[in-house]
Amino acid sequence: MKRLFLIMLLAGFLKPALAQDIIILHTNDLHSKLNGYSPELEYTPKTTSDDLTRGGFARIAAYIQKTKLDNPTDIVLAVDGGDFLMGSLFHPLERESGFQLKLMHQMGYDYLAIGNHEFDYGPEMLAQIINLARDEHEIPQLLLSNVEFDKKDSRDDALEALFDKGIIKNVTIHEEKGVKIALLGIFGIDAMEVQPLLPPVEITNQIKTVKKTAKELIKSEKADIVIVLSHSGVEKEDGEWTGEDVKLAKKSAPYIHAIISGHTHTKLDEPIIESEIPVVQAGSGGLNIGKLHLRKTNGEYAMLSHELIPVDDEIQANMSIQKKIDEQKEIVQSELLDPLDIQYDDPIFETAFNMECHEDGELGKSTLGPLLADAIQGYVTDNGIHSDMSLIAAGVIRDQLRTGKHGKQNVSDIFRIVSLGEGNDAHPGYPLAQVFVTAKELKSVIEVLLMTQSSTPAAYCYYGGIRINADMSKGFLKKVQQIELRNEKNEWVLLDISRKNENLYSVTANSYMLTFLSMIKKKSFGIVNVKPKDVNGIPIVKMETQYLDFDPNKPGAQEGKEWQAFLHYVSKFPDTNDNGIPDMPKERKHTYNPVIYLEK
Repeated sequence: MKRLFLIMLLAGFLKPALAQDIIILHTNDLHSKLNGYSPELEYTPKTTSDDLTRGGFARIAAYIQKTKLDNPTDIVLAVDGGDFLMGSLFHPLERESGFQLKLMHQMGYDYLAIGNHEFDYGPEMLAQIINLARDEHEIPQLLLSNVEFDKKDSRDDALEALFDKGIIKNVTIHEEKGVKIALLGIFGIDAMEVQPLLPPVEITNQIKTVKKTAKELIKSEKADIVIVLSHSGVEKEDGEWTGEDVKLAKKSAPYIHAIISGHTHTKLDEPIIESEIPVVQAGSGGLNIGKLHLRKTNGEYAMLSHELIPVDDEIQANMSIQKKIDEQKEIVQSELLDPLDIQYDDPIFETAFNMECHEDGELGKSTLGPLLADAIQGYVTDNGIHSDMSLIAAGVIRDQLRTGKHGKQNVSDIFRIVSLGEGNDAHPGYPLAQVFVTAKELKSVIEVLLMTQSSTPAAYCYYGGIRINADMSKGFLKKVQQIELRNEKNEWVLLDISRKNENLYSVTANSYMLTFLSMIKKKSFGIVNVKPKDVNGIPIVKMETQYLDFDPNKPGAQEGKEWQAFLHYVSKFPDTNDNGIPDMPKERKHTYNPVIYLEK
């Protein structure tokens, strides 16, 4: 009997350990949305089941930490697919503090891919943000695999130095409980093309990088599993899933085991399975956390399950994380809002209905896009600057307007919707600028915009101050049938769009949008060439010379931003319920883009 017991005991010691399950918690495109929203005024992190807000880093932290505690025998990693920065009133302070990267480590994040919006201030500033975050603090491991640096240009030297130190890595291997998990960070083609401040950093072919690297990791480094954090994205075409990450999965099999996708802000309720590889994405803004469960079967790790966890008021927030966010919010107030005489927690206006603009939705039925275009037009006009028309592209509309329980919106809700860019002053946001074109050139611009909007939803444009009649059945450069301008008497006047009309018309938009006008020739395959001009008809060399000055009595150009235009416009709404807060007019619920599509 003793001998039998000894044999059983030895067998227990000699038995191979069971393969560990791997749980990957993933987010993407967080865009610095540290607090729950929206409206942000309704966010109640201290309590549960009493608000309709979603997101919030304190809630995400609580879920990550609870999952790690609840699964002690499994390997639990928290990762992000890129664009963790840029998109709220918190992001402008990153240049001085590196606050968010420190916070994400404290939340429990292990690995982060670098996305295109991390470069919104250029490679030098990205390096500065990372170095500030590392000042006496730990940060998650940063990953970027398909990158090359310019040996002759010093502007990317500081970022390259972070690679040399291993602060950013091309690839890393996470070893835990006897399992080797290799992780890569990938930067997509579209992400590269939409980031003008990326140079001199260059992005190499992501498929070649992943195939070569993953193969070496498995064969040479003996990695058990390869996970790709890919800031590339997915899209639907004719009802089928495609896009860069679907192609990456197809071309990289069998050397990778999962793709954590980002960039396209796609909420995938079910994984896309391509060549037996799950491609997952959690939406954006921290509204959901993805939970990918992998298990070793027949010698290979494969997906056991995947689910999206709503980050809502059912999650009890981590209040130590929330305290740090609240402290940072006080700095936002003192450094960004006090100079503008705006209080973070004051309601600016209220709305009884949602307003949306989704690149993957019906953009022509958006009421938010036309509201923003009209806001730009109204802001400029109210400041004594003549503007014939205003433009805003769907791609710079970064969030939606939600009513929540009470509909009261604060400055954070306003800023979050048009949060991109910066100018030459200390205030965040793309500056509003103005260029001049002939009527014929304006028609050509609109023709190209109409042509590109079907293939590039981000280029879908909303207009203020003009009306357009378009027949989409017509051929190239023949779709726009007429354009009307609204005069100072609020009357619609037909514009002569023939070549003989040599008058110049002012177009107002953010500086980034207006740079598109100089790219019309490329977008139209060399057929259309528009030359944006100044008020005197002289072709523009630098867009900075066209930034609008909203206070000529002060030295330098006092820039105005899209978010400030939005704030100004809604502040003027009538207070229809006598509570001291302006109300969104009911007619805006059905105010659509002033492009009239003529029937065939």
